[in-house]
Amino acid sequence: MNTFLIIVLSILIGSYLIDLIIEYMNLHNIQENLPDGFDDYYSEEEYKKSQKYLKDSTLSGLVQSTISTPVIIIFLLSGGFNYIDLLARKIYSGSTVTTGLIFTGILVLCSQILSLPFSIYDTFVIEEKYGFNKTKFPTYILDFIKGLFLTVIIGGPVLAAIFSFFEKAGDSAWVYAWLTFTVFQIFLMFLAPVVLMPVFNKFTPLEEGELKSSIEDYARKESFRLNGIFKMDGSKRSSKSNAFFTGFGKFRRIVLYDTLIEKHSVDELVAILAHEMGHFKKKHIHKFIIISIISTGLMFYILSLFINNVNLFNAFKMDNVSVYGSMIFFGFLYTPISLVISMATNFLSRKYEFEADRYAAKTVKNPESLVKALKKLSSDNLSNLAPHPLKVILEYSHPPVLLRIKALEQYN
Repeated sequence: MNTFLIIVLSILIGSYLIDLIIEYMNLHNIQENLPDGFDDYYSEEEYKKSQKYLKDSTLSGLVQSTISTPVIIIFLLSGGFNYIDLLARKIYSGSTVTTGLIFTGILVLCSQILSLPFSIYDTFVIEEKYGFNKTKFPTYILDFIKGLFLTVIIGGPVLAAIFSFFEKAGDSAWVYAWLTFTVFQIFLMFLAPVVLMPVFNKFTPLEEGELKSSIEDYARKESFRLNGIFKMDGSKRSSKSNAFFTGFGKFRRIVLYDTLIEKHSVDELVAILAHEMGHFKKKHIHKFIIISIISTGLMFYILSLFINNVNLFNAFKMDNVSVYGSMIFFGFLYTPISLVISMATNFLSRKYEFEADRYAAKTVKNPESLVKALKKLSSDNLSNLAPHPLKVILEYSHPPVLLRIKALEQYN
């Protein structure tokens, strides 16, 4: 049997089994008793509700992977990728770059269609059952169409450039592809807050009042330049709440979900934003950009070693060898490396979250306000208070809330 086929099948099946084991361990790590200090935020009924939410959402994810993994394997073994390639060549065979875009586009569309029923179920059954969903079905469909459109408009040209480099630039192709993708990533960071995000949500300047004044006073005290404080209509889609910073330089802005504003006091909201400011002050954003650039360079270099590998194409039962096919098939091989990189970046991210918490606690001089905010966020979002340590290591970009609170209490 083809060695690459064995590797790809092992990765697909192994990834599924690892996910299954981790989710099983996570569910069996549920704590029966409400942790100390949460009595004012969870009733006994609400705490049980959060555990049921975890079980339902976990089961939904496992059902999806249990169906999608065999579908992908059957598609691979039956020559499905070759069929799509022949279809793409039949639609347009003049330029390999254009053919590659058609090939990739069909695969992306198939993947989206495969995951769509599960996404609809999660949104309109599970999220609805637990009182989170506020999305109307027409809005959901419109979001789906907008997402596909933006993928084509923004991702298409970048993908075409990368295909062209690997077609024509020889051994240096991975460097050109890396540089192009890096420029694109940085450009997107500036573009997203002013062009892309408003496609999905409405952003309005925060009205004058105590909250805006308190945020501006704090930002001024910390010498933190802002381009604006905005409220986002998160309640249009979900009752869950959040806040974030986006953009750089003069495009930098604070965004608060309207649901967050409704559920938290001014002191708690300032503490939440102080945490986000801490990420900027501690240069966490810049560090992650550098890490992303380096890991992307590594990915493109390894990809260059597999371009037009005949044995790899034989594993996928392909009649024709192509650059675009190489990139798609390489994605399967890169999964274990991606997992290791993800674990490392998640470890750093959790470390940085503690640092941002510490920054907020010191600068607002009231750690208890951030503790209260974290407890409210956990309660409002029915968060898992006791995830399994292995689940945290593999998937969590934020530390479990109990660890964050324990660290913050040291500053009281």
